Amino acid sequence: MTRRAMRIVFMGTPEFACPALEALISSGNAPLATVTQPDRRAGRGRGLTAPPVKKLAGKHGIPVLQPDTLKDEALQDRLRSLDPEFIVVAAYGKILPPAVLEIPSSECLNVHASLLPRHRGASPIAHAIWEGDAETGVCIMRMEKGLDTGPVFLSDGIPIPADATTGSLEKTLAARGAEALLRALEAIREGRCSPQAQDDALATLAPRLKKEHGRLDFREPAERLERQVRAMDPWPGAFFAWSGEGVKVHRAAVGPAAPSGAAPGGVLPGAPLRVACGGGGSLLLEVIQRQGKRPMPSEEVLRGFSIGPGDQIPLPEEDAPKQGR
Repeated sequence: MTRRAMRIVFMGTPEFACPALEALISSGNAPLATVTQPDRRAGRGRGLTAPPVKKLAGKHGIPVLQPDTLKDEALQDRLRSLDPEFIVVAAYGKILPPAVLEIPSSECLNVHASLLPRHRGASPIAHAIWEGDAETGVCIMRMEKGLDTGPVFLSDGIPIPADATTGSLEKTLAARGAEALLRALEAIREGRCSPQAQDDALATLAPRLKKEHGRLDFREPAERLERQVRAMDPWPGAFFAWSGEGVKVHRAAVGPAAPSGAAPGGVLPGAPLRVACGGGGSLLLEVIQRQGKRPMPSEEVLRGFSIGPGDQIPLPEEDAPKQGR
């Protein structure tokens, strides 16, 4: 006997959301409609670019809605007319108002890329790497008014690889989230899954990244700075300032102990570019990129760059550099 397809409205915007949408389509539960962010200007030509979810939905003939705000009453009426059992959200990018949360007859679910209640917020993957977590994962949770505070139906944890970047870990978690979503939907539909309340006392926040989060403060320990470089990859990118220029750091490693008395931010002898850090350690800046140039091993960059042993890299409050590109 063929099972009836679930009536689902999908809401998502970036690449992270695409595996979940693909999983719904492949499972015979193609959404009734997809809601995604409006097209944005991007690239050198600043032309309008469609979100990845819009492109994927269009490829499969799924209607796409791109409201400026979810508070629009006409949009809400359109969603109600679809009579969905579920609204599934994966990195949509905006908070759902109560009127939208109340639309589905069964559940409004979110695919969240952390092991809640740790790292509630917009950038859980980057913060898990930056904070040195040994493990992360995905949760399928019930959406409610609070920021990622709803009870969790299903969670799936994985260890964080030592070389993980936000970009690489996002791909892994997107695939895991898609698998977990299908399991959760079937379990909820069959009454086999009860949501578990989060422990608010254990909650941490993972706010949306800004460009300034990429600025390296060499007073921090080298281990934390190395994680910051990976956490800021691919955006906004880790960087430091030199002579009014933002120099991007693409790859770094924890180096040997700095000489006694070396000030944080001091450039030390040796290659690759080595910088003294807080706690007596040092950071090896293995691949860097000057503005308008391509990423290169720092040994090559230093041949034509006015920075070397004995120089002092400014600390964040000492100037206001332009962001590296």
